[in-house]
Amino acid sequence: MYPVLEFIGGVICAVVGGELFLRGVLGVSGWLRIPKAVTAATLAAFATSSPEISVAINSALAGEPQIALGDALGSNVVNIGLVLGVLIVMGPISFIWALYKREFMTALAAPVILCVLLADGVFSRTDAIICLAVFCGWFFWVLRDALQARDGIEATSTGRQALIAVVFGVIGLLTLVLSGKLIVAGGTALGEMLGVSPFLIGVTIVAFGTSSPELATAVVSKLRGHDEVGIGTVLGSNVFNCLFIIGLAGAIHPFPQAVAAVLPSVIFGILTVLALMPIKGAVLGRNRGLMLLALYAGSIVAAWWFGTEH
Repeated sequence: MYPVLEFIGGVICAVVGGELFLRGVLGVSGWLRIPKAVTAATLAAFATSSPEISVAINSALAGEPQIALGDALGSNVVNIGLVLGVLIVMGPISFIWALYKREFMTALAAPVILCVLLADGVFSRTDAIICLAVFCGWFFWVLRDALQARDGIEATSTGRQALIAVVFGVIGLLTLVLSGKLIVAGGTALGEMLGVSPFLIGVTIVAFGTSSPELATAVVSKLRGHDEVGIGTVLGSNVFNCLFIIGLAGAIHPFPQAVAAVLPSVIFGILTVLALMPIKGAVLGRNRGLMLLALYAGSIVAAWWFGTEH
């Protein structure tokens, strides 16, 4: 029963943490006079990627940075395929191209850049620096546009309200991190009890656990009518994962890696991003959500088959 209680406790923490963290994001955004989508793509995305950052640093210091690579690429598929898939199935969302164009294109280009760097079979420190440099370029681009946009936005929070929002946000983030740990621990134990292979546990439960902050934040944002926060957080988190987190792991400990081994995750990551492209109008309906969930399921099957065969 203990693993079941851990898993349930993780889900409860995710709900509570998501609500508190969203309050923090909205409060800080209102005080800084920065669009909510921009705050979500930077501050919220960085915060909700903290589990992946922890995995990257610890695995690299332990001499196994490939774990960070797998976790980051797997989380990218979870973020869009599962998280946004669930969001869109819950109800249609507006994908305003002008609002998300920069993050969409960067999230699409990042895995391609990674594959090019891995073409020689090694992720060197130079490759890591290139990833980090591209990330810094994107981040400063976002900040520049955010500062320019402040002139047309009135502050909706006072300094005192912003401070309270920061406290809520920090408590919410810590609760979200705890939820990820509980979900991973409980789910892994349950998987082992059911005889599921460690590889499949890794690409399903561990990736889901480290992406639970994004899922909780996106779902709570949807329920409270702030779709732009959920979408911005997910797209920004994918950019963080592919450029900053993998770059950080490679900078600490360069590693050999055949590009063929990461292709399934990269391909499904690209497909899920492309599936967000508006076709007729700016509204993504339930069929698009089902498509994203199908891609997520397909990535699990592909990862299982590839892991079994290779």
